[in-house]
Amino acid sequence: MEDKKTKIYDCGKEIFSNKGFKDTNVSDITKKAGIAIGTFYNYYPSKEKLFMDIFLEENAKLKKNCMESLDMTQSPVIVIRQMMALNVEGIISNPILKEWYNKSVFGKIEQLYREETGIQVNDFLYDSFHEIVQQWQTEGKMRSDMDSKMIMMVFAAMINVETHKEEIGLEFFPQLLDHMMELIMKGLTDCPK
Repeated sequence: MEDKKTKIYDCGKEIFSNKGFKDTNVSDITKKAGIAIGTFYNYYPSKEKLFMDIFLEENAKLKKNCMESLDMTQSPVIVIRQMMALNVEGIISNPILKEWYNKSVFGKIEQLYREETGIQVNDFLYDSFHEIVQQWQTEGKMRSDMDSKMIMMVFAAMINVETHKEEIGLEFFPQLLDHMMELIMKGLTDCPK
């Protein structure tokens, strides 16, 4: 029984990676998996749910790889710059995660995630970094007069700016993110000595 779910997951991941979310349908996945369409619905209520599960796993892998690659002996400014660069690079190089930039697709996934968990998508995107922010606050490397969750949402907002490149103007990227990061980090690391 679990083998069928794994087969659906693996085939879905492959097809989503090759065709994208919009151009993939349940029959593509079931055909590749060698199962009936009804069997798909025994395991997943929708294509969106399957995609969300795959996205969350891919995102968790990316965050883990990012965290393992960071040099935590560096200043918060350098670590955040590294984290953002690794995150963007990882998203762009992964066809599943790249759907983050497709607002219509990600809007559906975000809504499904919120309905299922009651958690904002930003929570799952930056949980791994929250402890580091708290540590920096304790060490006096980052402002402690600001709630650590609020700081996390500042970072999330900064990342979300990238999904609005077209409205802002493509010619301003990636420099805009660098400037925003620098200005935000100056404000967050301006701690009383």
